[in-house]
Amino acid sequence: MRSEISVRAAAQGSSKTIVRAALIGNMLVAATKTAAAFWTGSSAMMSEAVHSVVDTSNEVLLLYGYHRASRPPDESHPLGYGRELYFWSFIVALLIFALGSGVSLYQGLLHVAAPEPIEDPIVSFVVLGLSFLFEGASWLFALRRFRSESERFGYYQAFVRSKDPPAFMVLLEDSAALVGIAIAAGATAAAVWLAQPVWDGVGSILIGILLGIASIGLARESKSLLIGEPAHPELARSILAIARRSPGVLQANGLLTAQLSPSEVVAALSVEFADDKRADDIEQCVISIETEIRKQHPSVAALFIKPQTDARYRTVRGRRLGLWS
Repeated sequence: MRSEISVRAAAQGSSKTIVRAALIGNMLVAATKTAAAFWTGSSAMMSEAVHSVVDTSNEVLLLYGYHRASRPPDESHPLGYGRELYFWSFIVALLIFALGSGVSLYQGLLHVAAPEPIEDPIVSFVVLGLSFLFEGASWLFALRRFRSESERFGYYQAFVRSKDPPAFMVLLEDSAALVGIAIAAGATAAAVWLAQPVWDGVGSILIGILLGIASIGLARESKSLLIGEPAHPELARSILAIARRSPGVLQANGLLTAQLSPSEVVAALSVEFADDKRADDIEQCVISIETEIRKQHPSVAALFIKPQTDARYRTVRGRRLGLWS
């Protein structure tokens, strides 16, 4: 029990640390890019500056989401406020799309229609180089946190399975930022060396497309968590196994779970008890099952156990899934 609690606390603390590190890095990057954008007049640099400002705002919103999600349950929210983190994660994805991608595309189209030469491009290259170092440090920090899951399932599956949006959001944001910096550097070089300022606008458009793709992926996963994803299958199998081993249980029919937050799950368990069990015997069996589940899985914040025959469970489940009328 202590081990799982400490692991969950460490994981959540690690995610917060990643967000704080990204916030500091993005503040430095946003300030330098903004100054360079006004100094050089580069569209691609302005897009990168907007990107970094949006990322900085995103980290603030994620930290606010952690704060709101940590509030204890009350009468108006008996299961707690854990999903506030998923709500603010979804807002972050929308901001990346609306501000990051939208402004970049707008800037790019303006500069393609009316190209302007970049003044003092050396400043742009220096700032982009420093930004790459800042973003790279944040990216490595986020990658270490994400690597444990990716080694078991691969990066895509780890991204889909994750119940902690800030963990993959920071990594994806930093990845997009590093690619965006490379695009901005390439566009600036092409605009200067080919004496064709239109490439500056093209770079801004490419950055806008990149941010749009990243935001769609983030929004999809955040929305899925917000409307209710099941807990990991490993947890469900363990809970069913605990119930099946309990005295007085004929069989554990099935389990319904929903993720409330990165570290909290609600579970509803259907159990068939022996026919000779009286009401007080069943109550003691339920208490025993609850105690063992909470001992092994403290992440189960709410557990509901329903005495039910297997036939009844299958009937209700079939109707719920639309198999039977």
